[in-house]
Amino acid sequence: MGSTNPIKRHARQWKLLDCVSIAMMCAIFVLFMLVFTSLGDSLAASGQRYLDQADQADAASPDFWEEVEKGLTVVGCALRYTDHMPCHDAKRAKSFAKERNHYRERHCPPREEKLRCLIPPPIDYRIPIPWPKSLHKIYFNNTPHGNIAELKADQGWMNQAGDYFEFPGGGTMFPEGAEHYVQTLGKYIPIGTSQIRTALDIGCGVASFGAYLLKKDILTMSMAPRDSHKAQIQFALERGLPAFVGILGTQRLQFPSFAFDLIHCSRCLVPFSAYNGSYFIEVDRILRPGGYFVLSGPPVNWPGKQREYEILQELITKKLCYTLVSITENTGIWQKPTNASCYIARQEQTPPICEDEDPNKAWYTPLDECITQLPQAKVDTSGAESLDWQKRLETVPKRLAEMLPGEDILFASDMRRWHHRLQYYKQTLGIAIGSQRYRNVMDMNAVYGGFAANIAAANDPVWVMNVVPAFGPNTLHAIYDRGLLGVVHDWCEAFSTYPRTYDLIHAATMQSFTTLQKRCSLAEVMIEMDRILRPEGTVIIRDSPGMIAHVVKVAKAIRWSFEISESEPGAPGKEQIFVARKEFWKVDNIATQ
Repeated sequence: MGSTNPIKRHARQWKLLDCVSIAMMCAIFVLFMLVFTSLGDSLAASGQRYLDQADQADAASPDFWEEVEKGLTVVGCALRYTDHMPCHDAKRAKSFAKERNHYRERHCPPREEKLRCLIPPPIDYRIPIPWPKSLHKIYFNNTPHGNIAELKADQGWMNQAGDYFEFPGGGTMFPEGAEHYVQTLGKYIPIGTSQIRTALDIGCGVASFGAYLLKKDILTMSMAPRDSHKAQIQFALERGLPAFVGILGTQRLQFPSFAFDLIHCSRCLVPFSAYNGSYFIEVDRILRPGGYFVLSGPPVNWPGKQREYEILQELITKKLCYTLVSITENTGIWQKPTNASCYIARQEQTPPICEDEDPNKAWYTPLDECITQLPQAKVDTSGAESLDWQKRLETVPKRLAEMLPGEDILFASDMRRWHHRLQYYKQTLGIAIGSQRYRNVMDMNAVYGGFAANIAAANDPVWVMNVVPAFGPNTLHAIYDRGLLGVVHDWCEAFSTYPRTYDLIHAATMQSFTTLQKRCSLAEVMIEMDRILRPEGTVIIRDSPGMIAHVVKVAKAIRWSFEISESEPGAPGKEQIFVARKEFWKVDNIATQ
C-alpha cells in the first residue's frame, strides 16, 4: 500500500490558502476603489443608465407614443430646444412663402416629425417672480432676450438691472409712458366703463399697453408673431399678462366674430388697406358693433405715407362706415357702426357683405374680402354688452340664446356647477387658486367659460385662457360675450405660445379632443401640456376613472408627481380628479436626446 507524500499535501494546502488570500485582498482593493474613488460612481451611473434606458420610450421607434402611454419614460430634449415652438419654428418657416406673412403663420410638423422629448428650461432658469411684482420685473435669464434691451432702450420698453428685466411702462409710440397714453385715449374712448371690457393689442411689444388697461378692468389679449425681437409674447406672459402668438397673414385670427370692444395697433406696421383691405376686414370681423379701433403710428400723419393714409381712411370711413372719432398727432381713433344701414346705403357695394359664411369659424380659415354682417336694427343697448362686466359673467349672452335655443338652461346650470367645483378645488383639494402661486391659467376645454367666470367672479388675481377645441361645438363667442378671453384650437397640434407659459392647466375631460376621434394620442397632448407648463406648475384633469388610469401612465412617463381624488359630493356621474405637479428638472439631472 502506498502513502501520500506529506510534503506534497502541505504544498497543495498552501496553494489553496494563497488563492483565497489573494482573492480576499483583491476584493478589499476593489471595494476600496469603489468606495473611495470615482470609479464606483462611474460604475453605478453606468448601471443606472442601463436600467433607465430599459425603462425609456424609444424615440426612434414608430411605436414611441404607444410606449409612452404604457408608462415608459420620455427623455429631455437638448438645450437648443429650450424655447422651441413646434408650429412656429424658424427653420420650418423658411420653406413657406413670405407673401402676406404666410411663413410667419402656424406651420406644424407632421406626426412623424414631432419632437419626442421634454422641453428643458434654460440653464439659469428660476421659478418666475409672483404676481403682481412680475408686472414690473422678471428674471433676466427666463426668456430668450437677445439684445432687445439695447435695441429698445430709447423707447422705454425695458431695462436690464442685474438679474432682472424691469419694465418702466414705455413704448415706441408713447414715450411719456403707457399710463399717460391710456389717459389720453380715455378722452375719446369710454375706457373704465361697461362699454370696454375686452381689448386686442396687435404688435404688442412687451404688453405695457395691456398692463395699464388692467387698472381699468379691461382684459387685453396681447398678440405678436415670433419675430426678430425674439420673444415679445414670452415677456408678456412672464409678466403675467394675457398673450398669444399670432399675425395677420392669410388666415383668420383664432377669435370669434364681435369679440373685442377695443382693437389697438401701436406701430404694428400692418398694411391694413393692402390685399383688398382684407387685413382691416379681419379687424372688423372681430370688433364688436360700436367698438373702437386705434391706430398709433404710420401711416397716420406720417411723413411719406400720405397716400397710404388716404387709402386707409377711405377704406375705414367710406367703405366700412366707421366714424372718425379723433386724429391727434400720429394717433387715429375710429368707431365701428352698430347696424348695417350704412352698408346698405353705399353707392358702391365694395367690399360686399358676406353671405352664408360662419363669422365665428376661425381655425385655418382664409381671410375674407367681404364684411361680416351686422344686425339690420340698431344693437340693443339694454343687452348683456351694456352690463357691468361682473354681471355679464352670469348673464346668458344674447347670441348664444339666439343661435342655440334652450342653451340658456345649460348655461345657468354650468355656472352653478363650476361654482361648486371651484370651491371644492380650493377648500378640499387645497389648490391655491387666488394665491400668488397662480397667475397664468388655461382651461383646455372651456365650453361656456364657467371655470373662468367663477374665478373672475371671486376677484381672484388670475387670468384664464379659455380654449374651445376646434372639432366640437363653437361656443367661443359666448365666452367673449361674458367679458372673458380665449381662442379656438386643435389639441392634436401645439399651442401658439412659448414653453413655460402657464402656472395651471385645467381640463374637464380629455376624451373630447383625443381618444374619441383617434386623431392623435393622449401622450402627444400631455407632452404638449408639459411644454407650456412652468416648472412646479399644476395640472387638473377631471375625467372618468378609465381615462384617468391612462393619464396616470403618461404622467409617470413625463415625470409628473400626482394625486387622484374623487369628485365633489353631489357631482353627477362617476368622475375622478387628477392633480399633478410638474417637477423642476434640468438637463444635468435627466437623460437627454
